[in-house]
Amino acid sequence: MQRIDFKTEDQVYLHGLLYDEAEKKENVIIAVHGMGSDVFRERKKAISQKANENEISYFCFNNRGHDLVNYIKKEQDGKTINEICGTTYEDIQDSYYDIKAAIEAMKKLGYKKMYLQGHSLGSTKIVYTYNRLKEEKSKLIDDIKGVILLSLLDIPKILKIYLGENFSKTVEYAMQREPDEIMPKKTFIHPISAKTFLRYSKNYENIDFAKYDEKDFEYNELQNIEVPLFMRWGNVGEFIQVPADILSENLKNKLKNPIKDIGYIDGANHSYEGKEEILAKEIIKFLMERGK
Repeated sequence: MQRIDFKTEDQVYLHGLLYDEAEKKENVIIAVHGMGSDVFRERKKAISQKANENEISYFCFNNRGHDLVNYIKKEQDGKTINEICGTTYEDIQDSYYDIKAAIEAMKKLGYKKMYLQGHSLGSTKIVYTYNRLKEEKSKLIDDIKGVILLSLLDIPKILKIYLGENFSKTVEYAMQREPDEIMPKKTFIHPISAKTFLRYSKNYENIDFAKYDEKDFEYNELQNIEVPLFMRWGNVGEFIQVPADILSENLKNKLKNPIKDIGYIDGANHSYEGKEEILAKEIIKFLMERGK
């Protein structure tokens, strides 16, 4: 395990751990975490071990949304400043800079094939970033050889369900607050700032691509993923509006990607607790069948 320090183009310092027991430094999984998470998860340990056994390195890094609250170091006007961030304050669109920098960091180490793996909001970050890189005709898109989405969620819909009849007035309340002001306790499952709440509840047009309960939804952003696509959910306590088996079949039929593996892990929850080994085996099997 090796610590990797790198910097984004908007001058934020990030840090990660590279599991690189593989002798041939060619293939690497880049893991992007979601809300309140960080590089230390049993799931990542299981996947990294299975990946290294098959000559695939594994890089997990703390994006600026790690944990509930953190201070990121950022260069600004020739000085290094501390800026408050973390899940409570993050703007998901900033993940573009984080993921882009992670890909570039792996390229500098000599890796040629990148597989982007996200969990929960991390999956949302990957889909958003992939589409933005493609739209910008970035050369980095050619380095991405596969996308692994674990528990991709419809966050705006989850918020509407969670708040119920209080949704509209909560949005109105957030619009009247200062951006970094913390919302009332029962607004979300964890502390959340007004600006972050509004990103998920009102200003979500470019990150809302998982409307599973809408029969005629076209999934344009997922359709844009042209590399091999792996998607999984749990079926116990998962935050989806459609049963995992039905959801999996719907997406298999909807998505035109010719190389896809879409399904669920029976008995797994949103974090795949106790099912990490099964998940790891399925991910690596998918990559090995693609010839890495």
